[in-house]
Amino acid sequence: MNRSTLPYFLLLLISILIMPSCRVPQELVYKDFKNFSIKKLGFSNSEIKMELIYYNPNNFGLQLKRTDLDIFIDGNYLGQTSQEFQVSIPKRADFAIPLTIKVDMKNVFKNAISSLFGQEVLVRITGKVKVGKANVYKSFPVIYEGKQQFQLF
Repeated sequence: MNRSTLPYFLLLLISILIMPSCRVPQELVYKDFKNFSIKKLGFSNSEIKMELIYYNPNNFGLQLKRTDLDIFIDGNYLGQTSQEFQVSIPKRADFAIPLTIKVDMKNVFKNAISSLFGQEVLVRITGKVKVGKANVYKSFPVIYEGKQQFQLF
């Protein structure tokens, strides 16, 4: 190998070693929610706390940097949540995302109060999350819709 081809060979070797680590992460799998509680209860607005349980199917860990989500119950706007602290996501394991949801109570009273008393409801979550690794982050859209059982009392 002569001196003129050495840089190309090194570039090829580095590319081969780095390529597997540059895969686009697979989508996280929603599993459940737990620790549902009312943090603050008011007539105009309230705060609900819960943890969303997800599974990371990737062969590498990630960091969740930010979430911006809107939550709807039976088609009615429940509230908004955003989180700006980092959550470590282990590889091929379950993990929890703690959320505090700011609830607009007039929408709850007007449209969805009956759905929070033990009935199965359609929950829709839309928004985006910022996930990454090694301080390189990418935003992904979140669109979830599924039936959930809520029981406050």
